[in-house]
Amino acid sequence: MIAPKKKVSKQRKHKRRSSVWKLEMPGMVKCPNCGEYVLSHRVCKACGYYDGKQVLKMNNEEAK
Repeated sequence: MIAPKKKVSKQRKHKRRSSVWKLEMPGMVKCPNCGEYVLSHRVCKACGYYDGKQVLKMNNEEAK
C-alpha cells in the first residue's frame, strides 16, 4: 500500500475543496415595468415595482 509522505494541511485541503473559483453571474432579469436589468426576486431600483405591484414610491425624476 502506498501512503502519503506528508500530511496535507487544513489550509491546503480547504483551498482545494473550496468552490470560490466557480463564480457565476447572478440571475439578472429585465423588469417587466421599465425594462431595466434587476436581480431576480428584488424590487426594481429604477421604478420601484416588484411582482407587478408598486412597492416603493419613486420621484418622477428618478422613474423612467
